[in-house]
Amino acid sequence: MEWVLADALLAQSRDPRSLVGALCRGEASAERVETLGFLLRRLEDTAARGDSGDSGAGPAALLQEAAREAADGYLRPLLRGPGPDPPQLRPRVLRAAAGGLRSCVRLARDPQWAAALAEEALRDLLAGRPESSREGASSDAAPRAGVPRAEAAVEVLVAVAPCLRPGEDRALVERVARAAVALALGEGEAEAEEAAALAAGRLLPALAGCGDAALRAVREELRAAAAPPDTAGPGAGLPRLARRLVVLSALAEELLPDAIARGSRDGPERGVDARQDRRLWSVVQAGLSQAEDALTRKRARYVLRRAVELAAALGTDCTREGPEGNDPHLFWWHEKKKDELLKFWENYILIMETLEGNQIHVIKPVLPKLNNLFEYAVSEEKGFWLFHPSWLICIYKRMFESENKILIREGVIHFFELYETKVLPFSPEFSEFIIGPLMDALSESTLYGRSPGQLIGSGSPLGLKLQKFLVTYISLLPEETKNSFLLRFIQKMASRHWCAVPILFLSKALANVPKCKALGIEGLLALRDVLQCTMITHQILLRGAAQCYLLQTTMHLVDVEKVSFSDVSTFLISLRQDESLGRGTLLWTELCDWLRFNESSFRRPSNCSSIGLHEASSLNAYVKNLVQEYIKSSACERENSFMPDWFEAKLVAMMVLLAVDVEEMKTPCSEKQRLQNVLRIFLDPLLDALMKFGTNAYMPLLKTDRCLQLLLKLLHTCLLRDSSAQEDEVFNLLQNFVMSATESISEFLLRRLTMNELSTVSDLDRCRLYLMVLTELINLHLKVGLRRGSHIWKVISSLKNASIQHLQEMNNGQEPKIGRQIQKVVSMGALAMVCKAIDQNPDLQLQSLDAGPMERFLSSFQLNQALQKPHTVEQTSFFKESSSSQGWGKIVAQYIHDQWVCLSFLLKKYHALIPTTECEILEPFLPAIQMPVRTLRSALEALTILPSNQVLPVFQSMKILVPKLLTSCESLCMESFDMAWKITSSLSNTQLIFWSNLKAFVQLVFDNQVLSIAAKIKGQTYFKIKEIIYKIIEMSAVKTGVFNTLINFCCQSWIVSSSNISQSSLSNAKNYSELVLEACIFGPVFRRDQRLIQDVQTFIEKLEHQCAANVVIENTKREDHYVRIAAVKFLCLLDGSNMSHRLFMEDLAIKLMDKDELVSKSRTRYYVNSLQHRVKNRIWQTLLVLFPRFDQNFLNGIIDKIFQAGFINNQASIKYSIEWLIILALHKFPQFLPKFWDCFSYSEEKFKTSICTFLSVLSHLDIIMQNIPDKKRILKQALVVVLQWCFNHNFSIRLYALLALKKIWGMCKTFHVEEFDALSSVIESSLNQVENMHGAGNAKKNWQRIQEHFFFATFHPLKDYCLETIFYILPRLSGLIEDEWIAIDKFTRFTDIPVDAGFQGYFSQTELCELKPGDWYQQDVDSNSNEADNQSEWTNVQKKIIPWKNDVPDLEFQDRAAKLGKSIGRLIVVGSLIDKPTNLGGLCRTCEIFGASVLVVGNLHCINDKQFQHLSVSAEEWLPLVEVKPPQLMDYLQKKKAEGYTIIGVEQTAKSLDLTEYCFPEKSLLLLGNEHEGIPANLIQQLDVCVEIPQQGIIRSLNVHVSGALLIWEYTRQQLLKD
Repeated sequence: MEWVLADALLAQSRDPRSLVGALCRGEASAERVETLGFLLRRLEDTAARGDSGDSGAGPAALLQEAAREAADGYLRPLLRGPGPDPPQLRPRVLRAAAGGLRSCVRLARDPQWAAALAEEALRDLLAGRPESSREGASSDAAPRAGVPRAEAAVEVLVAVAPCLRPGEDRALVERVARAAVALALGEGEAEAEEAAALAAGRLLPALAGCGDAALRAVREELRAAAAPPDTAGPGAGLPRLARRLVVLSALAEELLPDAIARGSRDGPERGVDARQDRRLWSVVQAGLSQAEDALTRKRARYVLRRAVELAAALGTDCTREGPEGNDPHLFWWHEKKKDELLKFWENYILIMETLEGNQIHVIKPVLPKLNNLFEYAVSEEKGFWLFHPSWLICIYKRMFESENKILIREGVIHFFELYETKVLPFSPEFSEFIIGPLMDALSESTLYGRSPGQLIGSGSPLGLKLQKFLVTYISLLPEETKNSFLLRFIQKMASRHWCAVPILFLSKALANVPKCKALGIEGLLALRDVLQCTMITHQILLRGAAQCYLLQTTMHLVDVEKVSFSDVSTFLISLRQDESLGRGTLLWTELCDWLRFNESSFRRPSNCSSIGLHEASSLNAYVKNLVQEYIKSSACERENSFMPDWFEAKLVAMMVLLAVDVEEMKTPCSEKQRLQNVLRIFLDPLLDALMKFGTNAYMPLLKTDRCLQLLLKLLHTCLLRDSSAQEDEVFNLLQNFVMSATESISEFLLRRLTMNELSTVSDLDRCRLYLMVLTELINLHLKVGLRRGSHIWKVISSLKNASIQHLQEMNNGQEPKIGRQIQKVVSMGALAMVCKAIDQNPDLQLQSLDAGPMERFLSSFQLNQALQKPHTVEQTSFFKESSSSQGWGKIVAQYIHDQWVCLSFLLKKYHALIPTTECEILEPFLPAIQMPVRTLRSALEALTILPSNQVLPVFQSMKILVPKLLTSCESLCMESFDMAWKITSSLSNTQLIFWSNLKAFVQLVFDNQVLSIAAKIKGQTYFKIKEIIYKIIEMSAVKTGVFNTLINFCCQSWIVSSSNISQSSLSNAKNYSELVLEACIFGPVFRRDQRLIQDVQTFIEKLEHQCAANVVIENTKREDHYVRIAAVKFLCLLDGSNMSHRLFMEDLAIKLMDKDELVSKSRTRYYVNSLQHRVKNRIWQTLLVLFPRFDQNFLNGIIDKIFQAGFINNQASIKYSIEWLIILALHKFPQFLPKFWDCFSYSEEKFKTSICTFLSVLSHLDIIMQNIPDKKRILKQALVVVLQWCFNHNFSIRLYALLALKKIWGMCKTFHVEEFDALSSVIESSLNQVENMHGAGNAKKNWQRIQEHFFFATFHPLKDYCLETIFYILPRLSGLIEDEWIAIDKFTRFTDIPVDAGFQGYFSQTELCELKPGDWYQQDVDSNSNEADNQSEWTNVQKKIIPWKNDVPDLEFQDRAAKLGKSIGRLIVVGSLIDKPTNLGGLCRTCEIFGASVLVVGNLHCINDKQFQHLSVSAEEWLPLVEVKPPQLMDYLQKKKAEGYTIIGVEQTAKSLDLTEYCFPEKSLLLLGNEHEGIPANLIQQLDVCVEIPQQGIIRSLNVHVSGALLIWEYTRQQLLKD
């Protein structure tokens, strides 16, 4: 159309000068400029052909003059001016003006003028270039004003570049090239980026034709650019990386061939071969592995691909040996190895392109093919790398950057498995990769999940492979690099915060590394830092296990000659003794053995250690000096009021016990006296100081504190062991030593606590220390037998009396002072300690049950009495002191807490005296006891005052008061419940204090008396308790273990002994049967992260004593399985012969059946392993447990419901349970057989395939008939029933019926049932026909499988009846998810609820437990497992089409538009990159329907393809088609851009526009990409805009025809709206 317009204008005027001048006058609209450009190109074309006469053009001189006038008078001012309004038209005007200017320069044929234009444009470019790409920039306004000017300058340079002379204009070309590269590599705002993209995409390729000068300048500028982005830290240089790849991909067609040719021509002295440029390939590798956007990665692949193609085409060798002589060059070529090189790089690029898909089903088949790359890359004979290993690392980096966690996991496992099958040469790059990207990937917890089908607790596959890999890799490392690698590996672990699972498996892998002397003091410090990282996780067991493995790592890898005893002790103190390093565990023994073996090898430091001593060579000498310096230093240090830190006491105590245990290893059993002497030597300084406590009143306070701290830590650390104290010789010796100093210590403590010596805020910490030591002394004396009148007895009595006297004296209304108030807190704390000791040890009762002075004082004490702040004169010193200790609020809270400890003791002692109603007592003897309502109100008040971690004694007091007042003061008791629940639920996120508070709350609300009274009066409290039950269950869904606390307490409180359950307790169970019901079906569906934590905890627990954390940390049994275990074990204790027990079980069974019916009617989707499936499965499991207790009368009432459940379409596990229950019922009570036969008489539509359930039951007729005398009658009935189903039209029914027939007929022959002799031949032939079925079809396979199925071949309904079959074997064999498998050892380990000694229902005694899961109707799992490896390479990979060799023919555009005379729109659709005829055919049809002006295809022969014609339905006859081969697209797009078309690509990039928001220009060219590769990187530079289709799903991309159709319709819709 444009040529027709130009020819029409030239036909009207014979003078081109006047015609051009006419177009140059008037407003500079886009249409006018485009028309001028068409005319100038037509004149240029005419002049080039020398055809001026026919076209009406003037002589050449007139054309030159017209061209210069148009350029100088119109186009140049237009390009340099502000541009038209609106601004969005400026790019269109710029392109048209630049195209016109290019024609003017060619028409003028004046190289000097062209050079002048280039000089002027270069000045404009430098002046308008964004400030961020120029030095010395300071203004923010300049970039915004200069950006349009830079774009115009680029357009001018693009126009004149082809006319520049390589010789005369060489300097100018170099300067332009440098400016273009600087602009392309610069960073700035969005407008600046557009100018940079224009320079890279259009100007640099245009300059490439100006000779060597431009390319040399480009190479030098690229080399002079900043260092590769991967050296500046992760993500630091990614924007610059993207810019450099834009330049490289734009010039790949020119830069690489020129460099290769020059490298071969100029020789080594020039050194310009780009293939040897490490910086170039570092950029490409960074783009492949680090780039965040797909477009940058595509450009990197394009540069690599073009380098390979051009190297193969030119055949020029470049050396392989790298500069260091170890690893090869990043890129090398040898013509003799051309085939191997091409194969390697083709496979490499295919893998990188496949990884862009991010879909595991597409990528997974590629992963085994990675092995082929390693086969190419490694010379196993010579043991060196043929290809640089960094290329292979790029693949793994790309996988680890994926958002698909499955892909990351597969990549990590594949990397680990490399070292199992291959011997790879050492490469520093691999070590860097392991410590960097690999460890970053390993920090993702989800990677450590179990594989499908793997049993719970069997360990993480990735964790086990990590362990094997690390052991193998470190063993292959050269000795000179092994130490540094391990150090950096551990430092990397310490450099970040890890989740519990990754740090556990990393530590376990390190612990299994073979012993070597690899780490010194720096490594030991790094391991200590890693220990600190483990402390942040809330999973205590995993945290403890990680500490155990880190300690083992230390013992295996630390070079003891480089560390001292002091260094080791400082490391050991970082371990938590209550989580890992417990005395008496295997880990403690291993540590002692390590210290014993290396005792003489530890380093002797020349300087003093952290506690100021010179270490000796032996452990005993070190510990002896350690204790001496600990005691001595406390006497020399400056006295202050604050307590010393516990750190040193903990360290000294641990080292003393380690040294003693090491000595015990050395000492034979006959020389125990030596062990005593060693311990005496260690503790002599401590004992000497303790013996002087009672006599030396002037002993420094700091020394007494430190001595008592060490004493306490020795006792605590010594008790933390996996054996009883009587068997521990060390503990007995320590106990004897302490007992010898008891009198001196107790006298000192009594004096300090009672003589007003504690008078400052910091003394409260000291008070707690004294009370803890006194408690330990009391416990020691209780173990050996505490006699009345002994010294400790007198101390307790004196302390009690003195504390009461202090508290009475200080209530006289005197003005409060800090000393008096502190002494008040101390006295109340001492009194609370005495009450606790008496409560826990009844032998300490100092008086009879008659109320003594202490009881009368405590009962009359004003509860919740707060301490007044000290006098204002003392406040300054108080606050200065409390800033480092504790505030006054905490002091008051502790004071009130101790009040309630005392009152709780008093209420327990006199609970029988508490009245049920509060009557008026004129002179109450014990007010707090005899006035319970007032006391309970005070408790509620205390709950509002005390912090949540101090409310336990209040809960304990309320537990005693509420049962007494529930009948008379129900509202007050309900208020107590509400307040207590509010406090407990608020603590759900606090790990340390929540569980103790929850336990106290459960004991308060679910006390047996409370439950009985509430159920009896049926008031609001009864419903409040049930409401609390469901609140606790609701909380259990988000916090594991909450329901466990409730069900365990209730079941234990309802059990009087293992063989007898009281009547009142069972009435509580019946009144609150909802609790047992919910416990039987409890088990929420966990999130993946919760399931992972439970799996790993189970794995650690199965290690038992091998992991010290299992010994030290108490197993709280908070898994959800233990809720059902507690309920089931409780039900197993019930006696079916006991009427109350039987009534409870029957009521529970009815509720379970109702629950099953309710779940079945639910509209919630019922699929395999859904919550509904699991609940129904748990219901029928519980019914199976209860069944032996059912009698005939009760079963007669529910048998119809059981049969009815068989008609419901259930999952396999539920069907087996129902069938099992029916078999047991019919075996025990054959009277129900008539009802069973009736189940076969319903209409077929009622159940269809559900009849299979009853046919399965019939297959076990031998079990059912065991108790029936007349077996022949039953066999007749069964044979009649089953025969009618053998002819059913449903295949599954026939299969089940034939199986039942086979078993029944076998029994008929055994019992000689003669009535069916007439049918004998028919039945025999039918069964023989089934058995001898020909062929290998599904019918024969299914017949074989159903006969081998466990339920029919192995399962015995009577012999297999046990808990293991019900809760573990049957769920496992029926395909239920592993979460529902309850291992039988969990039942046996759960001892909170005992089982009768005669109970034998735990373990299965048959071979059923050895079977593997699998159903008869399932396909073979492994039939195709090895198929992929046997197929040809890449058969199952979505291959990306790469044109490796393309011939470039002459441009011959075959335009059919003129023939058809049909062009409705201005839309051009380019499909030259599309390969498949089906996509082209559908696209042709879409273009014709919506009136596209032309469809561009790569080859017009495609229209003859049958698949094309099938989709196009003759659209090609009505639509203009143009052939443009892929190599011609660059020129075609530039031509159309010059004609004013906007080039639109369908591509997802960082700056893609949403299709719903993009406004299509009228002249739009739509470029569609290849089905697999998309739009090549070199063509993306030509795009004006990228449009993407918004997506909501997971699949990455649409079909290319569908994408094109969506954009064509959107273009058409917008044009219709405009019209």
